[in-house]
Amino acid sequence: DHHNIPTTTTETMMNAFATRVGTKLMAPALVGAVSGLTLYNTSPAVHAAAKPAVDLKKVKEDIADLIENDAEKRGDGTSLTGTGQVVRLACHCSGSFSKEDGSGGSNGARMRFNSEASWGANAGLGVARDALEPIKEKHPEISYADLYTLAGVVAVEESGGPTIPYRLGREDFDSGETSPPDGRLPDADKGSKKMTTQHVRDVFYRMGFNDREIVALLGAHALGRCHTDRSGYWGPWTFAENTMSNEYFRLLLEECWTPKTTHNGKPWTGPPQFEDSTGKLMMLPSDMILVEDPKFKKYVEMYVKDEDLFFKDFAKAFSKLLELGVPFPSKKWFG
Repeated sequence: DHHNIPTTTTETMMNAFATRVGTKLMAPALVGAVSGLTLYNTSPAVHAAAKPAVDLKKVKEDIADLIENDAEKRGDGTSLTGTGQVVRLACHCSGSFSKEDGSGGSNGARMRFNSEASWGANAGLGVARDALEPIKEKHPEISYADLYTLAGVVAVEESGGPTIPYRLGREDFDSGETSPPDGRLPDADKGSKKMTTQHVRDVFYRMGFNDREIVALLGAHALGRCHTDRSGYWGPWTFAENTMSNEYFRLLLEECWTPKTTHNGKPWTGPPQFEDSTGKLMMLPSDMILVEDPKFKKYVEMYVKDEDLFFKDFAKAFSKLLELGVPFPSKKWFG
């Protein structure tokens, strides 16, 4: 929605603008030509500029403390960090975007509502959302949409990963009425290598990613594990599930992966997945295509040889993912 601002509000707007420049938070601007200054707005939050500023540094510190304290309470080597928790939350909030019509994405934090909250691909993410509630209560000025995505950024950075370019500015919607249809998030298996490969490309191409970015983003599987009570799959991808590294790619390339047939001495009854020689690590069918498809495999090989390159590519792609569909103010502030 667009709002034309009367010239009588010029002084108020200019003061608000002046106090915000130089901070990491740039509140959504308001549309209208005011004394030669053209400002843009693509959200209905008319009074967004009047909101108290978010202390980004403090919120990040509190998220980091939350993850650390939760890990200590668990005491089993798992944490809120991985793709089973806040990194997955950030990815799935954002991964519903379509470049075809601009729908979906993290803006609005629509995963708080059904039907998005109950999508099969989002099973278990209520754990991560609930865990972040104390942060929201302590920092009510931050939107859920920013909080959910920022948590993924903090998790990556605190686990030894790269610094992720990040900016605030997402807003919350009052309902999930504008959620896109279910089926936009990637599935682990489509029944065959060919179909799974095509599915992964279709999902990420729809968002505007290329093959190199796809491989980089899937490198987030260095973190976390799968849970049988959520996705139906079991196990971590690496032996250091709370450490961001290129180990996921090394294991993909160097380990001998075979179909999982047993679990804890009993026949495996879950969906098809692969395991290493120890039976303690796993890969999904959608992981295996990265070494089965030549166009994907060349990037896996690159990242095995150069972790810094992986980190550089991941940071850029992850930041891009989190911003998909977000109507940030125009970079051109002065017309």
